[in-house]
Amino acid sequence: MKIWQTEHTFNHPWETVTQAAWRKYPNPINSSVIGTDVIDRKVVGGVLHTHRLVSTRFGFPKWAQALIGHAKVCYASEKSEVDPDGRQMVLKTRNLTFCNHIAVDETVRYTPHPNDPNKTLLRQEAVVTVSGVPLTDYMEDLLTSRISFNASKGRQAMEWVIEKLELEVKEFANSAVKSTDELFTQTRRQIDDLTTKTKKGMDDLQTAAIKSFDEIHNLTSSPSSQSMPKF
Repeated sequence: MKIWQTEHTFNHPWETVTQAAWRKYPNPINSSVIGTDVIDRKVVGGVLHTHRLVSTRFGFPKWAQALIGHAKVCYASEKSEVDPDGRQMVLKTRNLTFCNHIAVDETVRYTPHPNDPNKTLLRQEAVVTVSGVPLTDYMEDLLTSRISFNASKGRQAMEWVIEKLELEVKEFANSAVKSTDELFTQTRRQIDDLTTKTKKGMDDLQTAAIKSFDEIHNLTSSPSSQSMPKF
């Protein structure tokens, strides 16, 4: 049995890192994971529980394939818990492929950094056990080395996803500002049009009123209107 552990600090808040964790795959940096499928998801006591099936291409050398078998795609079961109030995300993964000879139990924890709440601490551990085949120690070392390599790629992938998320937020903000400006301009134009029409209507009404008053004044001021009937 081999135990592998590592820690890493992300210079981003916990909320940002955990959002990126959900959108980590697929990515162009770590292409070994080719898909994730949600099997079950529920909320219990404010904690999100998710069970996913993870599909990977985990290339074994030919001599190892001769011992444990060959599979184009390897599968693993991933169970995670996200506690937004406690600000903790835990993912536990175990392989399903080659499980007769290999057991890889991996635990990943994302928590706020104890010294800086604007940073996130990643703790990652994998327990590797190979049994029932020759060269057990060598195969455990091989798997541990591969896990370490993929973990490094995984951290780079997280930064790639975070950068993508920040770009999406910026584009959304710019789009919202643009939409607000367009709405303001359109509303202002409508108000100006309504003001112009109202002013024109008032001017027309005033002109008509003056014209009617002049007509009445002229009618009452004419000589015919002033003559009295004779009896």
